[in-house]
Amino acid sequence: MTSSLPVLREIGLFSWDGPGRRGVVLAGCVFLSFLLHAASFYLFQIVYPPALSLLPPPARVSLITPTTEEGRTLLRWVEAEDPALASSTLRPIEMKTARLPEVEHVPSYQMSEPALKSPPPFTVDLRIPSSQPPGPVVIPHQRLPQKTAALPTTISFSDELQGFGKPSLAPPKFVGSSNEAPPAISFRIAVNRDGEVLYCFATNSSGDRELDEQARKYVALCRFNRKSAMDNDADLVWGTATIDWGNDVAVPQAKPAAAPEP
Repeated sequence: MTSSLPVLREIGLFSWDGPGRRGVVLAGCVFLSFLLHAASFYLFQIVYPPALSLLPPPARVSLITPTTEEGRTLLRWVEAEDPALASSTLRPIEMKTARLPEVEHVPSYQMSEPALKSPPPFTVDLRIPSSQPPGPVVIPHQRLPQKTAALPTTISFSDELQGFGKPSLAPPKFVGSSNEAPPAISFRIAVNRDGEVLYCFATNSSGDRELDEQARKYVALCRFNRKSAMDNDADLVWGTATIDWGNDVAVPQAKPAAAPEP
């Protein structure tokens, strides 16, 4: 066993060197790093110093004084916008304070004695009240219908038909479907040389289809009393007929309800 140690040392399985060499190498690395940092500091801080150094701005305090016009304007604005002054009522300086006189309170019952009510009776009436107590007879007064002025239905023609003279019209008998007053209705008509209405077209509606048809037939049956001497070669004269409704338009009566079968 002892004879085999030199052989293992020569092969290199065991390291028999002392630890002093590693410490020297570590100390040399630390010293070399220190020298490099010192050289860098000397190069960038001493050889090449910074060209400009910025100082911090000095502190400033602005005072608002009434010595300038801008200061007086700002102070007046601050005084006007003061919420304590805006919410309070200030009496003008030139107005003197007025003190109200002290008035003694006088109760109303000392001036006029109130009338006392009589107490209720001690005996209470426990009878059931009547459903039809005696009382004055109410006489109903019949309201008379108000008389309205008669407003007849009228028809008017445009100026193009004035050369035919006054037309002959049948007495108007119109029956509407409601109590509401219908608006005026206009027709575009064509009249020949003999004063006969050949064409009649409604330009608007009164809101009642049956009343519109009655008005169209009424205008179509119209005849003029005088023939027209037209200068041009036209055989028809076109114009406008307008019917203004009055209060003589009848309203259909409601049918009575049928009696129930026994």
